[in-house]
Amino acid sequence: MKRNKLSHRTVHNMKQSIAFHEAGHAVAICLNNRARQQPPVFFQIVLKDTRHLGGFSRSSIDSEHSMARVEGGRLIQSLIDNVDDVAHKLISLDENIAPLIREYQVAFDTDVVNLLIGPLAEAKQSYIRDNEQFNYQLIDLKALKNYGGDADLALAWEYLGCYSKDKLRQEEKLNELFIDAGNFISDSENWQAITTLANTLIHSHQEIISCEDVLALLQAN
Repeated sequence: MKRNKLSHRTVHNMKQSIAFHEAGHAVAICLNNRARQQPPVFFQIVLKDTRHLGGFSRSSIDSEHSMARVEGGRLIQSLIDNVDDVAHKLISLDENIAPLIREYQVAFDTDVVNLLIGPLAEAKQSYIRDNEQFNYQLIDLKALKNYGGDADLALAWEYLGCYSKDKLRQEEKLNELFIDAGNFISDSENWQAITTLANTLIHSHQEIISCEDVLALLQAN
């Protein structure tokens, strides 16, 4: 379907969906990182001006075509291969390295949870818009692809591929982190923060919203 054939209602719904998706990521980077005692990390939200278009295209793989995208925000820049097994071996050799290993593991988990919060936030907003009760426990991980989660899930699996070579352990870990993401958006204060930022994105005429702007907005509400 050509986007310029979309109804105003459909375009509005898409803008809402993308705004909640990216707001979910951004709020998670701020609040989930802080809750897990992780350091602040740079990110920015890039907005695309779509006022001259009949609509805008939605591509979770090529985010250049999205209304908004979060750039940056990851705690880990270089993944360690087979980190779960390596961590146990290193700690058994030298217990003094244990705090550094645990710090990496927390950062690892935090990044993956932040990735999952984006599509989960979009899913919750979609349910609310349709006047349906939302329960993340009833959503299959694969279903996140229906909420713009293709790229997020691909990156999450990239992390999990470095977590362990055992597919079962990968799946168990991802399910564990999915629950953490679901609990995050189920928290009323976190959801209010996501909603506030999403509404700001929908109505903003800025091209860039910095992490400082996001933090200021969250602190003011």
